[in-house]
Amino acid sequence: MSKKIKKPDFFIVGAPKSGTTALYTYLKQHPQIYMPDVKEIHFFGSDLVFLHRKKELTEEEYLSFFKNVKDEKKIGEASVWYLYSKKAAKEIKAFNPDAQIIIMLRNPVDMIYSNYFQFLYNENEDLNSFEEALAAENDRKKGKRIPKRAHFVQGLFYRETGKYYEQVKRYIEVFSREKIHFIIFDDFVKSTAEIYKHVLAFLNVDNTFMPTFSKINSTKKARSQKLRRILTFPPVWLTSFTRIIPGKIRKKTINFLVEINKKSFDKPKMNNNIRQELIN
Repeated sequence: MSKKIKKPDFFIVGAPKSGTTALYTYLKQHPQIYMPDVKEIHFFGSDLVFLHRKKELTEEEYLSFFKNVKDEKKIGEASVWYLYSKKAAKEIKAFNPDAQIIIMLRNPVDMIYSNYFQFLYNENEDLNSFEEALAAENDRKKGKRIPKRAHFVQGLFYRETGKYYEQVKRYIEVFSREKIHFIIFDDFVKSTAEIYKHVLAFLNVDNTFMPTFSKINSTKKARSQKLRRILTFPPVWLTSFTRIIPGKIRKKTINFLVEINKKSFDKPKMNNNIRQELIN
């Protein structure tokens, strides 16, 4: 299988909560670009530990996400923790030496705060105070105070995730500057069409195509945390029952339930003392 399927040749590597889902969605609409239906495959980054995975993907399983590639000019994927990983850059380079990299960066203080609420939503975090979550970092690095349903403990080291310098440096050293396209989150929000056009030029595809620019991945809560949990980690009895439903219908139904169970909300303003501490 791996010999017949084309490899991805560009990667949106992060950072979290910096517009990667929006860019992925917009690029997926481009007729000359193929992106799989699944975001956050995280095949690369062997130092990252995702507790909800039963086993690591093989290369053949990874490439199966790209089995429907037709005559698209570029093939990409998006996994936001590739930037944070200390190994992903070298592993991507070994996989495809000519790969292009897209790095999206947001004010690290705002990124950390937004990611905290994302983790509350998906139950990677269980502390209802941002200040308490920051204070718990040292304990969590020692394996203490880990949330019961945590799936990515390394992401709970909030201050570490916001230290971009070493993360970006790794990619520049491995790929060289001309292979990397940087996007600043604030620019992407203010001038989405212009920034999108620059990305298309970087990828050398038709930059006259414009997708539907809709708001993607806003801060959210679950209307029912129990339903969100069942949809994300279905019990054995439910998995067995849903097997009788055709795959496409099952997937559409689950996606529909996930969407109607979401509700957007405005994050409370961060405590000024905490903000200044993080800035320092």
